[in-house]
Amino acid sequence: MLTPLGRLDKYAASENVFNRQMVARSLLDTLREVCDDERDCIAVLERISRLADDSEPTVRAELMEQVPHIALFCQENRPSIPYAFSKYLLPIVVRYLADQNNQVRKTSQAALLALLEQELIERFDVETKVCPVLIELTAPDSNDDVKTEAVAIMCKMAPMVGKDITERLILPRFCEMCCDCRMFHVRKVCAANFGDICSVVGQQATEEMLLPRFFQLCSDNVWGVRKACAECFMAVSCATCQEIRRTKLSALFINLISDPSRWVRQAAFQSLGPFISTFANPSSSGQYFKEESKSSEDMSEDKNRIKDQEVTEDGQMRSEDIPSDLSVSTSSVKLENTLEDHAAETSRKSPSEMSVPVDSSLLCTLSSESQQEAASNDSDTKPGLCKSTLRPEVGTSSQESTLLDQELYNSFHFWRTPLPDIDLDIELEQESGGKLSPERAEAAAEVPMPGSPNITMATRKELEEMIENLEPHIDDPDVKAQVEVLSAALRASSLDAHEETISTEKRSDLQDELGINELPNCKINQDDSVPLISDAVENMDSALRYIHNDSDLSTSSSFSADEERRSKVQDVVPQALLDQYLSMTDPSRAQTVDTEIAKHCAYSLPGVALTLGRQNWHCLRETYETLASDMQWKVRRTLAFSIHELAIILGDQLTAADLVPIFNGFLKDLDEVRIGVLKHLHDFLKLLHIDKRREYLYQLQEFLVTDNSRNWRFRAELAEQLILLLELYSARDVYDYLRPIALNLCADKVSSVRWISYKLVSEMVKKLHMATPPTFGVDLINELVENFGRCPKWSGRQAFVFVCQTVIEDDCLPMDQFAVHLMPHLLTLANDRVPNVRVLLAKTLRQTLLEKEYFLASASCHQEAVEQTIMALQMDRDSDVKYFASIHPASTKISEDAMSTASSTY
Repeated sequence: MLTPLGRLDKYAASENVFNRQMVARSLLDTLREVCDDERDCIAVLERISRLADDSEPTVRAELMEQVPHIALFCQENRPSIPYAFSKYLLPIVVRYLADQNNQVRKTSQAALLALLEQELIERFDVETKVCPVLIELTAPDSNDDVKTEAVAIMCKMAPMVGKDITERLILPRFCEMCCDCRMFHVRKVCAANFGDICSVVGQQATEEMLLPRFFQLCSDNVWGVRKACAECFMAVSCATCQEIRRTKLSALFINLISDPSRWVRQAAFQSLGPFISTFANPSSSGQYFKEESKSSEDMSEDKNRIKDQEVTEDGQMRSEDIPSDLSVSTSSVKLENTLEDHAAETSRKSPSEMSVPVDSSLLCTLSSESQQEAASNDSDTKPGLCKSTLRPEVGTSSQESTLLDQELYNSFHFWRTPLPDIDLDIELEQESGGKLSPERAEAAAEVPMPGSPNITMATRKELEEMIENLEPHIDDPDVKAQVEVLSAALRASSLDAHEETISTEKRSDLQDELGINELPNCKINQDDSVPLISDAVENMDSALRYIHNDSDLSTSSSFSADEERRSKVQDVVPQALLDQYLSMTDPSRAQTVDTEIAKHCAYSLPGVALTLGRQNWHCLRETYETLASDMQWKVRRTLAFSIHELAIILGDQLTAADLVPIFNGFLKDLDEVRIGVLKHLHDFLKLLHIDKRREYLYQLQEFLVTDNSRNWRFRAELAEQLILLLELYSARDVYDYLRPIALNLCADKVSSVRWISYKLVSEMVKKLHMATPPTFGVDLINELVENFGRCPKWSGRQAFVFVCQTVIEDDCLPMDQFAVHLMPHLLTLANDRVPNVRVLLAKTLRQTLLEKEYFLASASCHQEAVEQTIMALQMDRDSDVKYFASIHPASTKISEDAMSTASSTY
């Protein structure tokens, strides 16, 4: 007979711990009972404050578990009890953060994060009540466990409280905690949450305040701290500019990959792919599958867009976009100082001279070797078309000609098909011959070899320091391999400095070795700015095919190991990072780093491919083929799930050449791998040419066969994909190849597969009926009637009713056509001897068919036949049939009909 407050007081004063726990658990119910009276609500909240002083930890923990729910109740009833949470509850939460009992502290931390996530704490309270307490708990003289937990709370609440509070109140103490010399646990927590803090405070605060601390944490003497840094490296990289990412973070990451601790190396290799993906240029990340599908208007829009993106906010090109080999002779012309002149120069050029815009992320100078390799990868896109331009003679180059060179020599120009088709046969005939003159041959040899791009003197000095630091650990195979990679990068960076000392004989030998003379009749004109086109298409194709053959390159004696490495040089990410990524398929890595390293490589490969761009696919092709043939099915499964995304990145030509064979191999793999291909079958096939797409019609039947016949989800996914594939094939192909599979799935043993198949068949009826001539549709309907409508098994006849219901609901057939071809056979099932069939027929007629306007408006013979059938079903001997034929249930969902009618019966 006690009031709610009386019960609360009675049990709160009990000496029994369980009674006090019950009081804490029932506080919310008590508040709801007295919510109409403001004074009673305040009284309950005051008793909560007294209960918070309970000496029993379990009571305090139970109370803290209820606080988020009570706070939400106070927020919903704010007019009745204003400021209740801020005055009564929040102080308890904050006080419990320093409680002596671990369970109470953990519960209060969870409650605080839940309150922040639901935005139940006012911003003013966060600044004045929460943050000061956390800063106090992280003081040097604070308890070690409390300090570690407080740092973790600060890091987790930063994304919830926003940039302003984080920068003013949390960031200074966070930076101090990163340098806590006494507690490595604190440094480890800071390292684990470093990426979240960087993403909140933004680029400027990250580069000015956080990066120096991050460098210290990455060289911490505790391997757990370094491992945490490796795991959050991508998030830190996303918060920095491209220049710092390339010059500082890359070298730092190389140190983590070469760390003496296996666990650090393992985490670093897992983060390598995501870190490489941060080098992607947002201005050029837009993909379109077929290059020739872009109109000239779209190209002109891209010109203006990319030209605007070339200039940064300060009017200069970022230093990471400026290659190191743009020097001419000893007097290097800096692109930043002449960017405006360059823009004016390009704007004055005629349409025939202006081929495509310069993309700042792809600006580079290509050597004759890299041009031929690039041409080999692009030969499928535009066979017989070659842009072979060489720099003017160094001795006569001026500022204007240097700018013209920089415009012509970049990978964006090379990889894009020129807008005008230029026929230069007349100009070629005016010249004395197609062979290069000695002077021009010398100029050809002076095209810089592809080394490690964008390596400045400071970067070379950093490389030397890194090599010196790694030498004490040279016994470690990974460290030794890293020293070799860094040494190669250092040697490649000095190629430009030594290029002028190369003798003429050596240049001519190099020219012959690289196959420049294999491009006959390709006239090089140094005076004109228009890229020339070879008039010997057949010879060019043969040369490109020769260069495109990677196996020939690897086995030919004319190409050394250094030249083979040069074929994988690009200018998007630091070469040392890409080399480490490509080494993840090395079997020795699985022994020295991680047995799952190949899976991590496969998982991040689409991101790396998107970053490098399709023009650098030759760098990843061999690695992708190695992963596709990996012994671990998990690796192949990962590739199978992402092959459609990679196809979008590479485009139709490279997809047909490099991905289709691997896709075909996955089709014959284990079910665990095949399901990855099957889930995105439509996404991949729609990217192929129609002739290539038709080849897979013969293989679709193979998906009905699985390693385990109980794997019904495989067949259900096949039915889902076939619905999508209908749009990709002609009516004849659908009838000849997809129809037998669909009818087979309609008779599957598992009801979930059959329900999806009914949808498939109805969509097939719709497509075939709309085709011209509609004979295929009529034939399919006749087959449905024969195989299912007159099936000796009742389950087949019930399937026929399901198909008819789906056809009606989705308007797959005009009602007049349905009344002619399907309805007579449907109505004959009113006399079926199995009640389940008659029940579903009654539902279909009453809920679906009679809802159509065709049967409501017209007094036709078809309507009369339907009404007579319903009347007969209303007098059926089965009570369920009578019920569904007499009333009009609310639900008309076929899946619910199927669940209620069929799932329990067969």
